Amino acid sequence: MNFGAVYHRTSDNYCYPINEYDLIINIKTGYDVEKVYICHGDPFSAGILGGNEAWSGDKEEIIFKKRLKNQVWWTTTLKPEFKRCRYYFELIVKDEKWYYFEDGFLSEAQMHIEGRSMQCFTFPWMNSSDINRVPEWVNKTVWYQIFPDRFNNGDHSIDPPNVCKWQTGPVKNSEFYGGDLKGIIDKLDYLKDLGINGIYLTPINESPSTHKYDTTDYEKIDEYFGDEETMKQLVRDAHSRGIRIMLDGVFNHCGQNFKIWRDVVEKGQNSEYADWFMINEWPVTERYEDVKKGKYYTFAFHEKMPKLNTNNQKVRDYLISVCKKWVLEYDVDGIRLDVANEVSHTFCKELRRELKSVKPDIYILGEIWHDSINWLRGDEFDAVMNYPLAGSIKDFWLDESLTKEDFEYTINRCYTMYMQQNNDVLFNLLDSHDTIRLRNCVKNIDEFYQELAILFTMPGSTCIFYGTEIAMEGSYDPDCRRCMPWTDINEGKYDEYIQTIKQLISLRHNEPLTYGRNFHFPNTIANKRVIEYIKVDGYGHEIRVVINCSHEEVTVETDKRILFERLYNNKTLMPGGILIYESNK
Repeated sequence: MNFGAVYHRTSDNYCYPINEYDLIINIKTGYDVEKVYICHGDPFSAGILGGNEAWSGDKEEIIFKKRLKNQVWWTTTLKPEFKRCRYYFELIVKDEKWYYFEDGFLSEAQMHIEGRSMQCFTFPWMNSSDINRVPEWVNKTVWYQIFPDRFNNGDHSIDPPNVCKWQTGPVKNSEFYGGDLKGIIDKLDYLKDLGINGIYLTPINESPSTHKYDTTDYEKIDEYFGDEETMKQLVRDAHSRGIRIMLDGVFNHCGQNFKIWRDVVEKGQNSEYADWFMINEWPVTERYEDVKKGKYYTFAFHEKMPKLNTNNQKVRDYLISVCKKWVLEYDVDGIRLDVANEVSHTFCKELRRELKSVKPDIYILGEIWHDSINWLRGDEFDAVMNYPLAGSIKDFWLDESLTKEDFEYTINRCYTMYMQQNNDVLFNLLDSHDTIRLRNCVKNIDEFYQELAILFTMPGSTCIFYGTEIAMEGSYDPDCRRCMPWTDINEGKYDEYIQTIKQLISLRHNEPLTYGRNFHFPNTIANKRVIEYIKVDGYGHEIRVVINCSHEEVTVETDKRILFERLYNNKTLMPGGILIYESNK
């Protein structure tokens, strides 16, 4: 047996309660392991009060598994009668049988040595307050990300000086187009008609830039976007349509004009806020060359974005008070933390505790682009932006040497990194204000819709970037932040595109595509560039997805209810085609 491929621990995504009664247990093995059994029971079912009776548990086979590139992920759900569980694994490899304990492996012969130490894995107690809980509404949400300056200008009376004429071509970061909160309010019915039930806004607080990630005043709505009353109206009007609102919190760094930073620059070490930032050498010069030398820390090496010291209790208290204001006064439903992996864990824990105390079902999302288990243990974020999933999907079209098995491996990796409850509310996306637009990543519109079809059928929560519904183009930042072409939309130029997105959103809302506990990849079509997978809900309802990414026609026969199709006719799925249908009714 390949002992080096076997791994389990009694924490994080390997062993955890998903609710008050169910304990999920996962184990990784190599492909040489043919079967896995778990022997489990109450730790005190034998040997109570000093007796010498040997402990033994109930044995059951672990059936569900996911294939990774070099390992297999086996998963099962137990229901410990007394909320505690002791267990070990039995691994079958051809003619071998090995037993896996916390302190190592034992052969069958070693298992029968009387008095032999066998340190079982133990989950001591399923304390209700330790369960990783996430807001259930997020799983059913289709988000729409808006970059306010470029979405819609609804109030020309607050346009910035030298505002540019609304246009549809490439843009620059230095250009202001006058998009505002009133413009979003005016388009709520449009978003409701699309099927959107969540809006994620990039920063709306006072800032000199178009992107607003260099905050000047965390307690003030930018005057070119509106005011507090406009923000409250946006939330009220959105809520009346069943649409939630999430704001962007920039707490890793501030802008050059933040009054507290100005005080530090002017007064130096004598400023009462000197320890609000990470300054290694005085005086502060605000020069790029000094940032590169490490004289003070910033976001990346942007000398105008000094890094806030979230190790400082006063800084944490201030930023948390800002977030509580957004919740209590604006009634927002979620907060996304920018550059979330650089703020202190202490801040993230305190933020969660305070926000959940005032709004228990608020959604706390972190912008982290890599493995984020350290933030997803139930005491910090509910979820992170699922950029690994975006990369896994897009890579399959960019690299035609990849096979359907490669796709399976990389998708399974994305959904074995975290606990199931986090998977259910991951923020799934294919592009954003920080990336090239999806339309610019693909060779044609068929590939564009194929990737979206996968996005909309993945476990988690789905987000599209404004303009995705019309296949808007845009290269890397800032070109991905183009103006929304409302004139063309109103004239019906994009009706066919919009209708397709509406179908995908409707499919997402009306079929069992959100949760992913039973999610597997059959292999019924020989073509290695045809993706196949099946989603199964808790009631045995199956949805099959088939995506033809090859250059050949393939045959797909079904007499079941077809939920979505593109380039499919008379049992033939064309190159670039999509077929989603019920597979068991």
